[in-house]
Amino acid sequence: MLAVIGLLIGVVAGVALEPTVPQAVQPYLPIALVAALDALFGAVRARLDGVFDDRVFVVSFIFNVLVAALIVFLGDQLGVGSQLSTAVVVVLGIRIFSNAAAIRRHIFKA
Repeated sequence: MLAVIGLLIGVVAGVALEPTVPQAVQPYLPIALVAALDALFGAVRARLDGVFDDRVFVVSFIFNVLVAALIVFLGDQLGVGSQLSTAVVVVLGIRIFSNAAAIRRHIFKA
């Protein structure tokens, strides 16, 4: 219940305050969002499997976002930022769909 309240407060604050993302970190925002979604879907799957641990979730959430941002940063420094961004999105997208399929199988038994 506390998580839902926090989510609602965050959505309302985001809509009301209309925060802007600084130009320097704009390339990292989509990658960070995909990495966060990966951690979120992994947490839902772990919860349904009965092996959820909040410490593991927080660490994987932060670590996934940082590693994804680091990969994109290194790609930008090497001049291949868009290719590495695409690679990160593909890898994390595969993990998200894998977790979504496991969630679907768990919920619908199909």
